[in-house]
Amino acid sequence: MSNTSDFRQAIRKAQGQTLVGPNVIVKALPYVGAGLVLTALGTYGGIGVINSYPGLFMPTFIGALIVELILFFVARGVAEKGNNSLALPMLATYSLLSGYTLSGIVYVALSTQGVGAQGIGIAALGCGVTFIAARQIGSNLSEEDGLALTKTISLGVIALLVVLVGQMLLSLFGVYTPTWLEIGISGLGVFLFAGVAVVDFYILPRTYRDDQYLPAALSMYLTYINLFIFILRLLIALNGRD
Repeated sequence: MSNTSDFRQAIRKAQGQTLVGPNVIVKALPYVGAGLVLTALGTYGGIGVINSYPGLFMPTFIGALIVELILFFVARGVAEKGNNSLALPMLATYSLLSGYTLSGIVYVALSTQGVGAQGIGIAALGCGVTFIAARQIGSNLSEEDGLALTKTISLGVIALLVVLVGQMLLSLFGVYTPTWLEIGISGLGVFLFAGVAVVDFYILPRTYRDDQYLPAALSMYLTYINLFIFILRLLIALNGRD
């Protein structure tokens, strides 16, 4: 959910602007793909730790999450300044750590009857299909429609973030979300981040120059990961209900 803080800034930058980076999406996509490969490797390593050293996973998960958050802000700042040679290894490390922190939900998916490896493949395929459709839609939005959609999705994601924080706080006190509500939250997350994917293809060419492909790639990567997480959550909730 790290990219939710970028929406308001992106809206301000995009308002009244024509394309400043018409080729930034094309340049960013290979780095998105490479980041996802590294994420898959990190997830594989995390699952290996869960299986072989289960007591070690949670401490390393917390450590990886802290480093991941720090790297996100530092790497994004460096990339936005155009220092790609320094930002690239930081973003690569971020992708690996992101995979490690994803391994928990992937492990649950693999252990849930009716989801398993097939469900993970469905989630990944769903993200890919969404991005193909989102590129076609987002690239052809008018200025008025693009800004309206961006503001609407922004408000929705902020509301979703508030719900997720509340859900996490309740779980600390032993109050867990009923299955029907988890299905609703997960379904809303899928819907909103599909919208974010459309917004990315509208906003990014109006926000980043062609040489700022790394921060654009980071934004698309985060959208893909969040969409993947919510699709998996939805599949787990649907198949794991009592």
